[in-house]
Amino acid sequence: MSFVRENARWLATGLLLSLGSSFGQTYFISIFAGEIRLAYGLTDGQWGGIYTVATVSSACLLILFGGRADTVPLSRLALIVTSFLALACVLMAFNSSVWVLLITVFLLRFCGQGMMTHIKATAMARWFVATRGRAMALTNLGYPVGEATLPIVTILIIAGIGWRATWAVAAAVIVLALIPALMWLLAQDRAPAGSNGGQGAPGIFGKHWTRGEVLSHPLFYALVPLLLTPGFIGTVVFFHAVHVAEVKGWTLTAMAPSYAAYAAASVATGLVAGWASDRFGPARLMPIVLVPMGLGMFLIGPSETPLGWAVALALVGVTQGTAAALSGTLLPTLFGTNHLGSVRSIATAIMVFATAIGPGITGWFIDRGVTYPEQGVTQGVWCLVLSLVLVPVMLWSERLQTQKAPG
Repeated sequence: MSFVRENARWLATGLLLSLGSSFGQTYFISIFAGEIRLAYGLTDGQWGGIYTVATVSSACLLILFGGRADTVPLSRLALIVTSFLALACVLMAFNSSVWVLLITVFLLRFCGQGMMTHIKATAMARWFVATRGRAMALTNLGYPVGEATLPIVTILIIAGIGWRATWAVAAAVIVLALIPALMWLLAQDRAPAGSNGGQGAPGIFGKHWTRGEVLSHPLFYALVPLLLTPGFIGTVVFFHAVHVAEVKGWTLTAMAPSYAAYAAASVATGLVAGWASDRFGPARLMPIVLVPMGLGMFLIGPSETPLGWAVALALVGVTQGTAAALSGTLLPTLFGTNHLGSVRSIATAIMVFATAIGPGITGWFIDRGVTYPEQGVTQGVWCLVLSLVLVPVMLWSERLQTQKAPG
């Protein structure tokens, strides 16, 4: 508890950024999928295509602008990003054009899922060193808190005032609550804290890697499948929730508690993973992170009641909680913190790209008669096979951390 008290302002900043990103996350946008398809006359595949194009575009822009987290003060950067997120919510509330819908989804994804998660993880990795895993785990709680509460609250608000007015409420929350809170919290700056005397923590070979150096090392490319998979599967599970309800004959109201099961599993494992990352090193988590998600994918098809869906989402939540802690600690451990914003922008863009292609690919199969529950088996097999492949990658990364720079 002393750690939380001593760092309350900085932990609260990370928590608010992760919670505020909810308005651009797939699980929130997917709640409106049925209404959006109806309002714009879109099929599952067409809506998935719009989502894919918008999210891929946000990933590309993230590569260009992600490095701003190294040069622009967080107080200014956070204000700009959250302001554009509020604008996107306003556009969603009042727009009637498919082309503007594409721009709106792009802003939601770039500002919410992309930049807010990116600057949050970059700040925590830079602000904390010896307790980085713990800080990541605590501030990552904003994600499952949003996942546990927002779907139920949002469904109730939609039932009361309609889906477009609900987006206007989201914009008001950002402008009247989130932005003022971040402005107050970020009024004070912070230097790195940890076992290194307040200096940036170097990575393998005792150096701070630039983006170009990271992209020239094969270890980064060995990590790409791990960066892609949680985002791909975690996105499509939520994105196609309405479709799953239609296939199974369930109601969204009956499925809503499943989000709480997902969030609870994500919270519990995220905290454990954060501790384990500090204690044993983040690389040790690589071979086990995808196993629960793989098992969850196998359950979706046979599930006959929303209870089975809840168990599947809980298993996905175990992986997402672990992956969140891992993604926040592994890159700074391997590549240092001085250029972390630039380096993380590539990794974040890869994760965003995974969330982009997922709805498009799976929506294409749905339009051709392959339901998402039927697609789950293939995704489960992928997770388990990749877990085996990541064992030598883990050993390789640990070996590199013990070596001196060549030459």
